[in-house]
Amino acid sequence: MSRLLRNAMKTPDGTIIESRSQHDYVVHQDANGDTYMVDGGLAYLRRSLNKIPAEDLSVEDGDHEHNRQHFTWGTYGKDGDQPLRYVPLMDLSTNHIKAILRTQILDSFRKDLFTEELKYRD
Repeated sequence: MSRLLRNAMKTPDGTIIESRSQHDYVVHQDANGDTYMVDGGLAYLRRSLNKIPAEDLSVEDGDHEHNRQHFTWGTYGKDGDQPLRYVPLMDLSTNHIKAILRTQILDSFRKDLFTEELKYRD
């Protein structure tokens, strides 16, 4: 069964909207006057249907090389004082991944992604 790594779309005016968690309902009023929405995070895809369709930017899981490039993790930096940014798994430090595994409550899919990344680096 494939799983989502990214739930996003690009609207006709070029705006990228992305849902990052299960009930993260994101809306954008496009330059064409239509309202575009994406929802569901990595749990499910829910989209608006518009006269002018948006470009689907969603990504499903694959082999580990693919997953490490497309799965992202939100971080506020080492000291937690930086603006939130999303970093691909392959760009997280080994210490950061170990800290995530030690301190965060993760579903089995995410836990497996981080564990596989540590094995990949060995």
